[in-house]
Amino acid sequence: MLRVATVNVNGIRAAFRRGMGEWLDVRKPDVLLLQEVRGSDEILADHLPPGEWHLAHEAGHAKGRAGVAIASRLPMSAVRIGLGTGVTGDAGRWVEADLEVPAEGEHPARTLTVASAYLHSATAGAPSMDEKHAFLAHVTARLEALVAADGLAVVAGDLNIAHREVDIKNWKGNLKKAGFLPEERAYLDRWFDGLGWRDLGRDLGGPGPGPYTWWSWRGQAFDNDAGWRIDYQLATPALARAARTAVVDRAETYAARFSDHAPVVVEYDL
Repeated sequence: MLRVATVNVNGIRAAFRRGMGEWLDVRKPDVLLLQEVRGSDEILADHLPPGEWHLAHEAGHAKGRAGVAIASRLPMSAVRIGLGTGVTGDAGRWVEADLEVPAEGEHPARTLTVASAYLHSATAGAPSMDEKHAFLAHVTARLEALVAADGLAVVAGDLNIAHREVDIKNWKGNLKKAGFLPEERAYLDRWFDGLGWRDLGRDLGGPGPGPYTWWSWRGQAFDNDAGWRIDYQLATPALARAARTAVVDRAETYAARFSDHAPVVVEYDL
């Protein structure tokens, strides 16, 4: 089994101070996709040593903001940074790599494409929402190209969009809020219904409500499970056929959280 985990760490240094290292020791992912790294290449390597991991990373344009990374036990044969938007605010939001999966048993050697994505959070009615839609258009074009290649690919990360009512606890109170606007959710409709990408968290995680992946640090959101499912692993049809389990690693208690997001972990029979 190949274990792929994605998590918005909300700052890698803070996450390790809060216990992310212990989670890694227990979970032992083969591939780790990170969002909101909020650090340099050197800071990332300090926490995920290159002797143990192959790393690909793009920092955000503003210090202490954004940043996406891939850490893989498997070698990388190619790395692609960004989506070529030319927009400064899109830095640190997309990194992609081709990983070489060795032959094992009845499975031949194969190439797996992985992408770590961090979409804009934005504010409804503000210019930041226009920026989010522009970036979503580029993501859609890349998803079209990946699925057309008919290979093994997973795009994972913090998409900052809850797809359905079962993906957000207080959906009625958020109908006009960024992250649950009809025009945002329509992109996911197109990816799933039009392009054929599979939402493994939903396919393998049950019909819902939840399991949620993000809860505010404030108030009793975590204790009351008043969350949003905004972290995904999206697979091409070819890869989805190999997916066996999808789990949200929700911390046992508020104090045990290393981020305001929980990891989404999928095992693939490759």
